[in-house]
Amino acid sequence: MAQTMSLKSGYITTMRGLNALSRSVGLNRWLDARRDGSRLAHWARSLGAIHDLDGLVALDVPWWTYNAIDEVTKFLETRPGARVFEYGSGASTIWLAKRAGHITSVEHHAGWFQRMEQTLADTKDLCPVELRLVAPDTSPAADDLYISQKAGEKGQSFEAYASAIGAEPDALYDVIVIDGRARNACLAHAARHLAPDGMIVFDNTGRDRYMQAIKASDLSAQHLRGLTPALPYPDKTTLLRKADAAA
Repeated sequence: MAQTMSLKSGYITTMRGLNALSRSVGLNRWLDARRDGSRLAHWARSLGAIHDLDGLVALDVPWWTYNAIDEVTKFLETRPGARVFEYGSGASTIWLAKRAGHITSVEHHAGWFQRMEQTLADTKDLCPVELRLVAPDTSPAADDLYISQKAGEKGQSFEAYASAIGAEPDALYDVIVIDGRARNACLAHAARHLAPDGMIVFDNTGRDRYMQAIKASDLSAQHLRGLTPALPYPDKTTLLRKADAAA
């Protein structure tokens, strides 16, 4: 795990260095002039924005596959007042807040929560966004479903976080984004609060543990694999709907 983290850190440092070089020689300007008309140019421009909130916000993309972004864009165009719940805040929060009617986003990391508060305050023309800090549980949940498997946070409990969508017991959401911690637990709770014709956006579903939960659900799945902003390799985002709505 330490070796993987070191490689990841090294890659991020390298790409940020290359981004600075691209900026100095004018390559970024060249890509910016073409990115709206070329998916490849947009993706190439985004590679220097890995783990860079401001960079992804400037590029106006969430960190999902481009194919998923296209589908969610079309979905929201027919629902300008969409009510959205999001597990895990970030560039997607800003992107959604430019296209939806109301966002509720839960964040587990206090430092990132503060960063997002500032970014939201500094960004104009957004719909109302309720950003909530829901820290890991102080004691482990009895159900292993709530225990994180993510490196660096493995073993931490996120029952309060996954259950946060139930703060309004009767609330239904047009879009629910699962891109945070204990995602399988989040899916279990999200399914109960999905509007009849709503959509769940479940990111990074190339991971086996996520696919198992999706297959076990009663939801219809659309798997969208392909280019992803800021990533040098293909990833997969899955869109989930109630079976009768997808038919």
